Amino acid sequence: MKKLLLTLTAVTAITFASQAQTEKGKIILGGQVGFAGESIKDTDVKATGFSIIPQVGYFVADNIAIGTGVGYSWAKQEESKDNDETIGKFVVSPYGRMYSKNDGPVKFFGQLTVPMGWGTAKVNGDKAATTADYGVELAPGIAYFPTSNIGIELKVRGLYYNNGTVKNEATDAKVTTNSYGLDANSLAPTLGVQFHF
Repeated sequence: MKKLLLTLTAVTAITFASQAQTEKGKIILGGQVGFAGESIKDTDVKATGFSIIPQVGYFVADNIAIGTGVGYSWAKQEESKDNDETIGKFVVSPYGRMYSKNDGPVKFFGQLTVPMGWGTAKVNGDKAATTADYGVELAPGIAYFPTSNIGIELKVRGLYYNNGTVKNEATDAKVTTNSYGLDANSLAPTLGVQFHF
């Protein structure tokens, strides 16, 4: 009987804790950190990159949060020891997120994000071009709240569109690339942790 009472108490506490996480007035903290590297054996060809984009959000209503991420990304592509290209970008990524209204420690959510980035491309250390990216993404996900302050999330990219422009410094020529698609690969979701206060 004592074990049953303890189990019911724990389940009740987890249920109430999860409900409190998405209430109006709460704050959500998280972000993205990434690192990638690639090299081709027996050549000098290699690529490295990183990004760090902390995010903060605020629940404007129960189960509805708005926020933004602000950070930096950098990538370098080397064709040889004396030939490389780097791109550094300042990134801003405002978003809106809506959680399901169900009770319990598991909630589904949808997130609309408008990622933007502005940067500089350099060839062998000399400024070669400026870059600008504007996009929109609609991503579904699921969040599990094991405690009152932590949400563990699985999310796929979902629907996306991006408009990227590269302007050559020497000629002022612009190249614009539009990319779009549906990336709902359930075998490759992103795993994240959000902190709720």
